[in-house]
Amino acid sequence: MNNPLISPGLGTFVWMLVSFGILAFILIKFGWPMILKSLKSREEAIEQSLGEAAKAREEMKSLVAHNEELLRQAKMERDEMLRNARTASDQIVEEARSKATAEADRIVESARENIEFEKLKAMHELKNQIANLSIEIAEKLIRAELSDKPKADALIQKELELMELK
Repeated sequence: MNNPLISPGLGTFVWMLVSFGILAFILIKFGWPMILKSLKSREEAIEQSLGEAAKAREEMKSLVAHNEELLRQAKMERDEMLRNARTASDQIVEEARSKATAEADRIVESARENIEFEKLKAMHELKNQIANLSIEIAEKLIRAELSDKPKADALIQKELELMELK
């Protein structure tokens, strides 16, 4: 076990210490600033990304609020349009109802006038038929009465007396 790496001698130890010191000096002098510089740039990039993310988050909140406002306005406009459509529909229905009522009243009035006209016409025809029948009956009675000469003279005399009284 006389391995020089496991139990180094004093000379090897000093040279290892000197080479480690040179390596540490080179790393501190040249490597450390580069490492710090890259860490700093990475930190700045992360901060910039966080700032942009916060800005994007604020923009998203603003867009969401704007979209909600647009949606609210669209709903209000839709409700207004529906309300106007209902009003127009009710108005059209009411106009149609009033026109139908007026037309029905006109038809009923026309029917009443026709009924009254037909009633008067029927009454006039009935009166004419009654008059014709009365004349026919009177004619038959007078013929029957006048067929007998003494009865006819008595009837004429009686009628003349009635006319003189009036």
